[in-house]
Order: sequence, then structure tokens, then C-alpha cells
Amino acid sequence: MTDQQSATESSNNLVNQWFGADFARLHPLLQRLHLQGGALEGDVELTYGRGLAGLIGRRLGRRLGLPSEPGRVALRVEIGHDAQGLHWNRVFAGSQRMNSLFTPHGRYPEGHWSETSGPVTLQLGVAITEGGWFWQPRAMRLHGMPLPLLLLPRSHAYKRIVSGPTGERYQFSVSFNLPLLGQLLGYAGELEMSAS
Repeated sequence: MTDQQSATESSNNLVNQWFGADFARLHPLLQRLHLQGGALEGDVELTYGRGLAGLIGRRLGRRLGLPSEPGRVALRVEIGHDAQGLHWNRVFAGSQRMNSLFTPHGRYPEGHWSETSGPVTLQLGVAITEGGWFWQPRAMRLHGMPLPLLLLPRSHAYKRIVSGPTGERYQFSVSFNLPLLGQLLGYAGELEMSAS
């Protein structure tokens, strides 16, 4: 591939187009991941809430394709994009799949992405903090129906690069909480680029 072809592909990339000049503010490893695609692997800690929050979290987790039991689980994330949008296909514990399609709307910073995973669609803005990509939830639909703000789970999700003894790794954290009830579910960990 020539430098000109590479530059053309970069400028045609959905993520690059959506961020515009601010794409350069992302950590270089996050830029490369979203320009070239690839797969990340590692272990994450899967958690569910307690009581009613845990019950709701497990039901939501089943619908999203998450394992039903909490604990340390292997995670593989395959990232790519096409004309439909940005694909994040997650495989937990070698068999449980959670496929997400992110479609861009508008441009950074006012625009957002719509993430569809099974029956759930989230409207997500983005903040760039110290090179990391932090999602900012704006709305949620379940089976196409908007949830009232009082019922809207609060989510905290990000991807960033951290340095450790073995080099730089991709750190992920995703959690959903309900007002008054607390955490429904979450998973977090550090992944490395897969050779395959």
C-alpha cells in the first residue's frame, strides 16, 4: 500500500471523519485501532449488582450476550468498520457473543454515536480525556421505545491506553447503574492487540 492510498483510507474512515481534526487528540494506539481495525484479547472482571439491581443486571446481561456468572473471564474484541458503521464484536469466555454496531451522527463534539446491541440502542456522545475515549450517554431505547429519564440506567464507559510492566495496553471499563438501586452490571480489564 502506498502512502497516498493509506492517507486516502484514513480520510475515508468513519471514526476519523466523525472526529475531524480532533482525531489526532486520541492516543496513537487508539487511532491505529480505529483506522486499521484488529482484535484485542485479555481478561476482564465481570460483575453484577446485588439484590434487585443484580437481578435486573443479569437479565440485561443475558439479552446482551454476557455470561451469567460474575468473575474473571476471557474477552476478545474484534473491531472493524464498513459502510454500516463501526463494529465491536465481543466474545466472552470463548463462546458468549455481544455484537455492537455503532453508527455516527453529526460530528464531534456535538454529534453522537448510536450503539445497537440486541434490543438496546444507546445514544452516546464522546469526550476525549488524556488521549482516551470516554462515552457520554444521552438516551436509551429498549426494543425501539425510549426509556424515561428516571428509568434510564447511568452508564460509565471508556477505552484508553495505560502503561504497565509489559508495555502499553488497551484499558476498558463499562458499567450500568440505576438511580437508587446501584450497579446493574459491569466489566473492566486490560487487553492487548491479538496477533491473529
